[in-house]
Amino acid sequence: MTRTARLTATRLDAAARFLWTSGRVIEQRRFAHLFGAEPDPEGVLAALDAHLSPDGGFAYGLEPDVRGPASQPITVPTALLALEEAGALDQARAGLVCDWLAEVAAPDGGVPVALPTLRPYPRPPFMPVPEEGAKPVGELLSTGQIVAPLLRQGIEHPWLTAATAFCRTAVENLGETHPYEAGAALRFLDAAPDSAWARDAAARLGRLVREQRIVLLDPERPEEARIAPGYAPGEHHLPHDYARTPDSLAREWFTEQELTRGLDHLAATQQPDGGWRIHWVLWSATTESEARPGVTLQALITLRAYDRASA
Repeated sequence: MTRTARLTATRLDAAARFLWTSGRVIEQRRFAHLFGAEPDPEGVLAALDAHLSPDGGFAYGLEPDVRGPASQPITVPTALLALEEAGALDQARAGLVCDWLAEVAAPDGGVPVALPTLRPYPRPPFMPVPEEGAKPVGELLSTGQIVAPLLRQGIEHPWLTAATAFCRTAVENLGETHPYEAGAALRFLDAAPDSAWARDAAARLGRLVREQRIVLLDPERPEEARIAPGYAPGEHHLPHDYARTPDSLAREWFTEQELTRGLDHLAATQQPDGGWRIHWVLWSATTESEARPGVTLQALITLRAYDRASA
């Protein structure tokens, strides 16, 4: 049965006006590539090059909550996403990023969220920065998001082998968690080469997410979900925040009704200016304005993916 599309022409036009008015170059180029009349991968790459650091990492505000010229691991997922969308996440480009990641990784292959080099620059209060000289400690939050697109594209690198093993162990040992860590674990599982293991691990992760109430199953009943420590009031994750596409392993975590309520809520919360709001801690007006275009683009991608699946 075909249902009415959520990403209507009116909604897309409003989002386009927002992105052309308020978007950064990287989001405008991604939008033009993904939703324009003709794909434009070269435009995406040109915009991404402005954020490339000499060491092979990415900086200069590509991740809006991470400022300054020093490459940081948590910025890499945004760069890899753009490269993958542009069809340019190849062995040569990925190899340079992996070389840098290998330099900053812990011995077990995991990478931290941030490095001591971030300390001189503006950063949100919720992002801990290691002391100078501290040994790196890998985190699933950053490593899972980085490893996933590299695995999807069949990249080979010694660091990636170690990082994949790190993620597998971290997922198997995951207990008390929070939405962003669970989301990173899910991104890894969706791309993990051992699909049978990934399905079993994803089922366990889904039980954790529901048992710990770190998903809002009914937007009309926010009191039924738990907000993780350090999160902003109302910083909930809905089913589609985990299952960003219909083929995600997280799709099995939710009933059709639960997913439908969340997607309807996503469509309905487009703002009068055409964009979508951010829900995490607002620590800087500038980073809020720079983050909204990315949030808006992700909303469009999610809505289109589910519209296509139900067509």
